Amino acid sequence: MTDINNLLQIMTALRDPESGCPWDIEQTFETIAPYTLEEAYEVADAIQRNDMQELKGELGDLLFQVVFHASLAEEAGEFDFSGVVTAICDKMERRHPHVFADEKIASVAEQSRAWEQHKARERESQQSAVSGVALALPALVHAEKLQSRAARVGFDWPDISGPLVKCHEELSEIEEALEEGDQQQVADEIGDLLFAVVNLARFADVDAEAALKGSSERFVTRFQFIEQKLREQGLTTGDVDLERLEQLWVQAKMAENK
Repeated sequence: MTDINNLLQIMTALRDPESGCPWDIEQTFETIAPYTLEEAYEVADAIQRNDMQELKGELGDLLFQVVFHASLAEEAGEFDFSGVVTAICDKMERRHPHVFADEKIASVAEQSRAWEQHKARERESQQSAVSGVALALPALVHAEKLQSRAARVGFDWPDISGPLVKCHEELSEIEEALEEGDQQQVADEIGDLLFAVVNLARFADVDAEAALKGSSERFVTRFQFIEQKLREQGLTTGDVDLERLEQLWVQAKMAENK
């Protein structure tokens, strides 16, 4: 088994000011961060496609991102890779007293509650219940985490009818903003509708991010169906009217259910 030190040595060589790679040498936390996000998404994509060989490679790419950030921090005199490992080990042991101490956990649900309680205690020093949610998260995930944090301190609807009514209310406000022609207000109201829909999804126990991704994938499949049907007739989408496109869209939906 290759030791993690091999990867750390490779990182050191890449960042060597005299003999390293020019690209790696000029990188900073800020320039590397987008690649870190990209690698995390590629890990998720490999999992969704159930491609284990691809997943192995993508996990390596993600691990390299962790090593890269730790190397930058070490150069700045902040912490090193060993400190990263120590921090996560300490956190896991602290949040799993039923494994590493004498606390007893009877079920998965009880473990989930205990996990959130541990995290809540760790956040007690923060000024707000909604502090600390990473801004770089996808917008839908970010909204859901904010709502969940607020719900833990009692700021929540009693049942799903609340967010459902809120969605209708926000849609009406979009219509009013469109009539008034205020573009900023339109943008604000559409944002409020999206936020309300995320809340509705949370109450319905639906992952809003996954739901939207599923809709996007269905759109691609249906649109490609339309393109294929038109190609068979020597046509493109620009050659037919909206009514014909709608007819083909309905056919595409019906084809999914066969």
